[in-house]
Amino acid sequence: MPENRPPSEHLPSPLIGAERRELLLREAVRQGLLDPEETPLAAFLDLDAVTGTVAALHAAFPAALDVRHAFAAKANPLGPVLRRLRALGMGCEVASPGEFAQALAAGFPPELIVLDSPAKTRRELALALDLGVTVNIDNWQELARIDALLAGRRSAARIGVRINPQVGGGSIAAMSTATATSKFGIPLADAGNATRLIEAFRARPWLTELHCHVGSQGVDLDLMATGVAATAAFAERINRELGRRQVTGLDIGGGLPVNFADDRIAPGWDAYVDRLRTHAPVLFDGRYRLTTEFGRSVLAKSGFIASYIEYTKEAGGRPIAIGHAGAQVATRTVFMPDSWPLRISAHHPSGRTKHGTPVPQDVAGPCCFAGDLIARARPLPRLDPGDLICLLDCGAYYPSNHFSYNSLPEPPVHGATTTPTGTVHFTPLRPAQPLEALLTPTPA
Repeated sequence: MPENRPPSEHLPSPLIGAERRELLLREAVRQGLLDPEETPLAAFLDLDAVTGTVAALHAAFPAALDVRHAFAAKANPLGPVLRRLRALGMGCEVASPGEFAQALAAGFPPELIVLDSPAKTRRELALALDLGVTVNIDNWQELARIDALLAGRRSAARIGVRINPQVGGGSIAAMSTATATSKFGIPLADAGNATRLIEAFRARPWLTELHCHVGSQGVDLDLMATGVAATAAFAERINRELGRRQVTGLDIGGGLPVNFADDRIAPGWDAYVDRLRTHAPVLFDGRYRLTTEFGRSVLAKSGFIASYIEYTKEAGGRPIAIGHAGAQVATRTVFMPDSWPLRISAHHPSGRTKHGTPVPQDVAGPCCFAGDLIARARPLPRLDPGDLICLLDCGAYYPSNHFSYNSLPEPPVHGATTTPTGTVHFTPLRPAQPLEALLTPTPA
């Protein structure tokens, strides 16, 4: 089987680690991107690390295969980030009118855009068909809409059906999309659906793809690969019963879990591809075009959020450090701390790493409710007013999906690159939202 994986020592290595983060943080302070009065909160994305991660993703799949890696825009839809990923050879998966517009604005050609959503409007569908964007149909009623839109016309769009292989869920229910009662896709094991789908493909030669997505964080690789294998097996069944190779594309979704426990990238792309080889070897013989939809795993390890500590206090004998990063930038962590714990590093005001005996302390955000805690009783060097903390592994979702509680403005997001000599350059990915932008005029 042809391969495009170079020897492991030559694979691009994402530049992640405490030393790298400290370098970027100290430079951000020195260059005035963090300031206790003007900019007490900012997010950073290591663009060199992103380049390495994307290269590793491409290298994990055999070069002989026709694979389109479509970044899941929901993970970070900032325009400069999407443009960067496009330049690195990725496509874009979108799941809303906003993401669709952002992908087009970022310059993704229609043939590299995949439209997923359980609630596509007729207008969205018509635009996708007009442009030639790939569409994954979610349900029977949407299939009927496509029938009506295609009546008497042709489209260059690749059109498929999302199925739910119903292989079960992982440890986080909200991230599991292939349970028996998931809202996504047509449930394959429900009575009559498999036969009905085969007849739908028989009557519609323009249906040429199948799509599945088992879930993301909390879903193990074998469960993911089992769902893909069930989808591939159903594609084979359709083609066999129709007596022709009508299904020629498989969208295997994304969802590679991210390691939030330390700096290791585990699991990696190679590990996932190995599971796919075991469970669904048909993917690797070249008979199907493949699409992936990774999001969080492409960016998470490459980003962090930095916040100054404004005040410290004690309550009930426990130290509390209050800063500017809370539910507005770490929504999932605040509301589901057991499922989405974040690592935190402590730094002096200069950005230099703070050392000392760890003291269990709460790290609180600025939102006006008691549960706005980034960490509870977290052992850290004792934090003082003016210190900096970094929330780690925050390159996806956290900085770009703002929760406007208390009308807290969006913080700036900066991209970082370094020269071979170690000089750090920052590029604005999103400016800080000015307070004036929150003052919507009242209609007369």
